[in-house]
Amino acid sequence: MLKRLISALISFLMLFSSAAPQLFGLPKKAAKSTLDMDQFTLTWQDEFDGDTLNTDYWSYEWWITERKGGYWHEDMVSVEDGNLVIRCDYKDEPLENRYYDKWHDTIDFKPYKPGYYSAQIVTRDKFEQCYGYFETRCILPAGYGLWSAFWMMNEGVYNVDGSGRDGTEVDVFESMYYKDHWWGGDAVITGIHYDGYGEDEGSDSIGKIWIDNDPYKEYNTYGVEWNENEYIFYINGHETGRLSTGGVSQNPEFLLLSVEVAGHDGIADADRHGTGKITKTPQGNWPVEFKVDYVRVYQYKDKMPKPL
Repeated sequence: MLKRLISALISFLMLFSSAAPQLFGLPKKAAKSTLDMDQFTLTWQDEFDGDTLNTDYWSYEWWITERKGGYWHEDMVSVEDGNLVIRCDYKDEPLENRYYDKWHDTIDFKPYKPGYYSAQIVTRDKFEQCYGYFETRCILPAGYGLWSAFWMMNEGVYNVDGSGRDGTEVDVFESMYYKDHWWGGDAVITGIHYDGYGEDEGSDSIGKIWIDNDPYKEYNTYGVEWNENEYIFYINGHETGRLSTGGVSQNPEFLLLSVEVAGHDGIADADRHGTGKITKTPQGNWPVEFKVDYVRVYQYKDKMPKPL
């Protein structure tokens, strides 16, 4: 009931001003325009129908094991009942370090410690695509102090040249706001980053987007249409906004699914981007789970190779 009242309030305010959500710090609603799938053809998909992660499609390899306020570990990933599941939980005993650091030719890159564990999977060196439509269907993890994400990037993100055309981190969604769930704050955020992650970083966002149902219990689809001129973001097929700041990436990008804990150096001690500080009680059922039904990638039909 309270969620319906909040939703009604947002709709009422938007009758008087399209800027009302921003002025009051409220999330925006998706537009009524819908995605035209007739212009695309399917090029890659993972329906997570097996009982283990398909390592022909995904890997756990990344540049670190320690990640913000926790640790990424492959044991936190499973495939169950047609879903990819990335769990987040606190481990009193460190999990075994099995990561291979190809830069240092060692598995002892950053030893694990007691703390919060989650995971990331990535299609790097296995699948990349330039332009098209990229979508996932998922249920968000219901916990304070953490967030899930579906995102894309490539090595050009780190080039500091005043442009995102060589590579842009594209955050199709990040789920930062479970702490607001009790009053109806069922929202995600979408944005882009380029020119590295230091003082020269460029970024932009379309802000917080309201989701009509309960995204922590029900599936929703999150997608981005990427062409030479802009990124067009969607939730459940409805447009949420467009970005082209810094110039749109013109190079292939790989896909990532992840759960991160707010904090630094493996210590969960921060409220990052509105997540609240992580707590196992009284909110949430632990371990917290990010459930992904599928990831699908499409290409524009007019950009597909012509048959010989």
